[in-house]
Amino acid sequence: MQPTATVLVYSDDANTREQVRLAGGRRPAPDVPPVEYVECATLPALLRLLGERRIDVCVLDGETAPAGGMGVCRQLKDEVFQCPPVLLLMGRPQDAWLATWSRADAAVTHPVDPVAFAASLAGLLRERVPAAS
Repeated sequence: MQPTATVLVYSDDANTREQVRLAGGRRPAPDVPPVEYVECATLPALLRLLGERRIDVCVLDGETAPAGGMGVCRQLKDEVFQCPPVLLLMGRPQDAWLATWSRADAAVTHPVDPVAFAASLAGLLRERVPAAS
């Protein structure tokens, strides 16, 4: 049986979570495993999921309130042992410096561009999970 990669999507906006699922699809690239999405809308839920499940990549919405994805990313990188790679959704390209500050492994802008998002997600998955056959 083929391994499945787990992608955690953190956003307080259900539409953004849906955009992420649709942009990434079931398999963002032919050479990465199929993806299972786990969603959460609050920081406590995010932290609980990171403690309970193997997460291969986190997708964090920088526009989420009250705990925005950029600050959450920096917190995860500081506090979570072997933190999974983080793909950050930024509100605008000018926020790239904040994505760097947050220690995100990759960043794309809102609205979610399916091609750019799938390429970034696939790149992070290649680093994290074994290649699909």
